[in-house]
Amino acid sequence: MKPISGKAWLFGDDVDTDVIIPAKFCGTLDSKELGRHAMAGLDEGFASKIVPGDIIVAGDNFGCGSSRETAPLALQGAGIGAVIASSFARIFFRNAINVGLPIVEAKGAAANCNDGDLFKIDFGAGVVTNATAGLSYQAAPFPPEIGQIIVAGGLVPYVRRRLGMT
Repeated sequence: MKPISGKAWLFGDDVDTDVIIPAKFCGTLDSKELGRHAMAGLDEGFASKIVPGDIIVAGDNFGCGSSRETAPLALQGAGIGAVIASSFARIFFRNAINVGLPIVEAKGAAANCNDGDLFKIDFGAGVVTNATAGLSYQAAPFPPEIGQIIVAGGLVPYVRRRLGMT
């Protein structure tokens, strides 16, 4: 996976899927439509502030709550380039990989972050850098297969390529 960089949007601990994409907006699987309402449970205008490639930085247990696949789809549709968190709820972690949303666990990144900080992620090396603050965090690099799934755009496109269906 290629390294990415983007402006940070800071969130705290226990950000659940109900605030990532409230149930009233989950009547579609269209990521662009879902993206118009990303994080609406915390900030109705969040999606209009995003510049494609921006990065969410959060504390512990990001994506807890229900098993909505629409949560990572909404973040993608809004233009979020990646999510960095101290930890992820397991179902959100898997759903994010399945839809091709890059996610990274980096302890402490949220504690030393402000909205607007420039973050860089080197997925291969497992290094997350807050360039604004001059701080780096070690994160476990993705196994090659997981990186391939994300680069392919998610599990379904990855499997289609592997089976020669594209």
